[in-house]
Amino acid sequence: MEMIDRGLSEEQRLMRETCRTFVDQVVTPFLRTEWEREWCMTPEDRLPPAILEAADRIGIRTLGVPEEFGGTPVDPGQEAQTFAVLAEEIARGDSGLADKLVQVWKVSVLLRNVAPRHLQERWFPRVVADPGFLLAHCLTEPRGASDRWLPYNVPEAAMDTRAVLRDDRWVINGRKQFISNGYDASLYVVYATTTPGVGMMQGTSSFLVPRETPGLIVQRCNETVGCRFMNNGEIAFEDCAVPADHLLVEGTALSRAGMYFRPGKVVQAAKNLGVGMAAFERTAAYVQTYVQGGRILIKHQAVALRLAEMATKLCAVRGLLREAARAVDAGAPDADALCNMAKVFASEEVLKVCQHAMELHGGGGAMLDVGIEKLFRDAAIFLHMDATVDISRFKIVKALFPETAGLYAGPEA
Repeated sequence: MEMIDRGLSEEQRLMRETCRTFVDQVVTPFLRTEWEREWCMTPEDRLPPAILEAADRIGIRTLGVPEEFGGTPVDPGQEAQTFAVLAEEIARGDSGLADKLVQVWKVSVLLRNVAPRHLQERWFPRVVADPGFLLAHCLTEPRGASDRWLPYNVPEAAMDTRAVLRDDRWVINGRKQFISNGYDASLYVVYATTTPGVGMMQGTSSFLVPRETPGLIVQRCNETVGCRFMNNGEIAFEDCAVPADHLLVEGTALSRAGMYFRPGKVVQAAKNLGVGMAAFERTAAYVQTYVQGGRILIKHQAVALRLAEMATKLCAVRGLLREAARAVDAGAPDADALCNMAKVFASEEVLKVCQHAMELHGGGGAMLDVGIEKLFRDAAIFLHMDATVDISRFKIVKALFPETAGLYAGPEA
């Protein structure tokens, strides 16, 4: 399908073209010639530094960083929409690379809104200066993941990770898992309970923790089935002490984190759409050149019908995605519901698109060196990134009917 510029600003069109050129000239050739590196069991050796350096040169790594610190400027009235446009293009090349980069965007947005001035002055220049500088958002724990995205505002669902103020330092103890960029990030936003016995929305605080802080231990890289060029990590905190001035938000950190979560859902749907577009583009090219039964595949009606279904699903995802992104930028009251709708719809529909792509490629669809099965694996991951689809549906209902939808949590009667 030809790219349509409808509704995009001139700035967004130029940025998208730049990003597409980067993908076509840098990312795609790398994946075609070095597809085995996805399976390298030394995580730091999977993605060459040159890829992030190339992304940095065209300015797509530092979106979200304030322009005064060297970040790439974006129209603030269309930031979520711009994130969506560019995340789709990057994920069309590789969703793992998109994960790596958008985490920097999202955490930067959070920090510019909640971090004290002295922390912004200290850390944003370092983010800009080092193309390999990655950011991570540490919320998920072994005992609680999607349930905390609802969120359940009951004491029973509080973070197991605890932070206690001792003299002039916050001492953090606990464990986080399934953390995007967790294995190789340089700076972490960490959530912990600071007031036990109250609701999550009143007793959870957030902290900025540098990687080199004693007591921050990167335990492992989680080996996932897809999105493998982003190194998902498990982090332990053992008497990890940070200065008192590294507190970001005390008590109400989860309420303040909406500025991370809402564009995050938009970006998740956009990354998913990029994977689906890659599957469609490659499949459309294949069925119009490969001959089966004496004619090219697209002339077989069964094949043509599948291609039409793939295109329809992708257009529907894009329409809902753009509506959600506009709602986020406008601060609309239905933004939460729309963001979760886009996330759920993209997760399920793009997986079907990638299934069609695999099947239309026949035996080649299952071959590692062809790359179609990679798109299917990457799409499968999105079903539970940024909350499972079932929890996301709970959130949709709660946003639509806040007074009657129920809390979905609490002690047994």
